Amino acid sequence: MSVKNKTLYVLENNKGDFISGTEIAKNLSVSRNAVWKSIRILQNEGYNILAVKNKGYCLSIDTDILSPQSITKYLNNKNTTNFNISVYKTITSTNDLAKELAIKGANEGTIIIAEEQSKGRGRFNRKFYSPKGTGIYMSIVLRPKLHASNAFLITIAAAVAVSESIDLVCNKETKIKWVNDIYCDNKKVCGILTEASMDFESGMVDYVILGIGINVKEPEKGFADEIKDIATSILDNDTPLLENIRSKLISEILNRFWVYYENIENRSFIDSYKKRSLLIGKNIIIHSKNNFEKAIVLEIDDDCKLKVKMEDGSVRLLSSGEVSIKKCEP
Repeated sequence: MSVKNKTLYVLENNKGDFISGTEIAKNLSVSRNAVWKSIRILQNEGYNILAVKNKGYCLSIDTDILSPQSITKYLNNKNTTNFNISVYKTITSTNDLAKELAIKGANEGTIIIAEEQSKGRGRFNRKFYSPKGTGIYMSIVLRPKLHASNAFLITIAAAVAVSESIDLVCNKETKIKWVNDIYCDNKKVCGILTEASMDFESGMVDYVILGIGINVKEPEKGFADEIKDIATSILDNDTPLLENIRSKLISEILNRFWVYYENIENRSFIDSYKKRSLLIGKNIIIHSKNNFEKAIVLEIDDDCKLKVKMEDGSVRLLSSGEVSIKKCEP
């Protein structure tokens, strides 16, 4: 780890408090000049670091820049060794980079995070709006010992972990829209994109890329026209920004997801998934290639299939696809 990153780690762990250059240098076993140079680099990267004579340096609590250091300090102790976190200012797609790394043999727990994506995408290759500094855009390399038929459990576990984490960290009430979207105040705040590579001979999963995109803060110019009626952010512009809100949320998601993931086949998260459902009891529209069908959602079964009653009275189980809540007729 570079002196700059080590300095940032010290500042993050003392965020809001002053710590002298001498103390930082002593802790890192480097010269005060090396610390000073690191501080200057961090300030040029946008970190709000106060420097006061005879007091030292202080990373302002208003600083909301994602870094491995800002995230790691909130992880459960055992998880600090499970993850290898990289944060980028701008990237095309975290899922694409994670997939490239997975193909090259990246270890499980490799995590790619970006402050901004230029080509973020969701299901059905739709564009995922990823403006700078307002969201969480994260992809995780996983190498589960799972049969392909159970790969869906990773998406379900992730949806529960994200929903629970937003509720806890941001004091919100979220719901899960089958299969993998998180809603707050009846609008989408998070999408999850799971992409997998299979070994066709054994039927086992080779690797999974778990992509999570969350709208944390409202973009300065609002959401794009094509999504402004269906998307929202966890926090609006009138809500005071909580200290390290994005870093805390990322860490909480990783902590919770990893508990579920390590015991994925016991399906301990399924009940929470059902209870958090946005759709049970709702009238929906089922979207297919050239058709739209009306139905009412009866339940979600233990394989997370959507049990629906069609207009003709027949009952159907949906294992995948796209549905929307039917709007009330005027």
